[in-house]
Amino acid sequence: MTTRREFLAATAAAALAGRARFAAAAPAPLPELVLYGPPAGPSIIAAQAVESGALAAVAERASFRVWKTPDEMRAGFASGKWAASIVPTYAAANLYNRGLPVRLVNVMTEGLLYVVATDPAVTSLAALRGRTLVLPFKNDMPDHVLHKLAATAGVTLGGDIAVEYAGTPTEAMQLLLAGRSDAALVPEPAATAAVVRGMRAGKKVHRAIDVQQAWAESFGGLAAIPQAGLAVSQAFATGAGERLAALHAALAEAAAWVNANPASAARVAVAYLDLPAPVLERSIPFSNLRVSAATARKPALGALFELLAERNPAILGGKLPDTGFYAL
Repeated sequence: MTTRREFLAATAAAALAGRARFAAAAPAPLPELVLYGPPAGPSIIAAQAVESGALAAVAERASFRVWKTPDEMRAGFASGKWAASIVPTYAAANLYNRGLPVRLVNVMTEGLLYVVATDPAVTSLAALRGRTLVLPFKNDMPDHVLHKLAATAGVTLGGDIAVEYAGTPTEAMQLLLAGRSDAALVPEPAATAAVVRGMRAGKKVHRAIDVQQAWAESFGGLAAIPQAGLAVSQAFATGAGERLAALHAALAEAAAWVNANPASAARVAVAYLDLPAPVLERSIPFSNLRVSAATARKPALGALFELLAERNPAILGGKLPDTGFYAL
């Protein structure tokens, strides 16, 4: 009969053996990992993950850099120099469908687009008839979402509403504050920056349209826009399921911390995003920062992709991405 001491010894040995097998199976941390992200809310999560040391299981040295335009992001992946970046989800699908080795790990925001305006009478797209709206990134996520919403609102862009394009969210915000447009469609934290800077300049800037709410009202049942998430190169993802899981878990943990500690998170992110910490802090509650695995958000992503493709299938590279697109 096995004694209690023998049983405990055997159990401990089995546990040690199990941990050894797991350690052997898990890939060693990379020597270095550079995460990239846009000048928008999800990058606050990435900054926190890097600065907190949460990526130690993924890489011995981790850093974060902000890309300025979606074209820069596409070039980074196309060149093979980038391993991981926060991207518009549709852009990741487009790259994947065009044959580039890019896969989606997760969704990091459920939508952070807002129309900000100086006239309190502007509360809908219909109210922008005869006015000028500026937005960043022509033919990218804000532009695609705006066209879908305009169609449901019965207004034409370039006809009922004059549309101007800016190179970045900051530039779009500045054009609004300079009085060169009546409204601006921008992501967080640029929307909050417009409100705060307008206040300091003696201008009343308000959130005229919560695009997420307008999207839900226009497309029943779609209460969120899975707008951006982490994409990785195929080389990074191949044979590294544990590494992907660790990276995803670190970002999920960082998102929870950012939402619970907006002031501290802003102080961390200020080194990366070209805005003051108080603006970043105020933007976090409007950024809908929630990290979920790509496979868990597949129905919502599919619905978003289908709506965008109705306007132009080329937005997604001509088709919906297959299951290989979803890395985790």
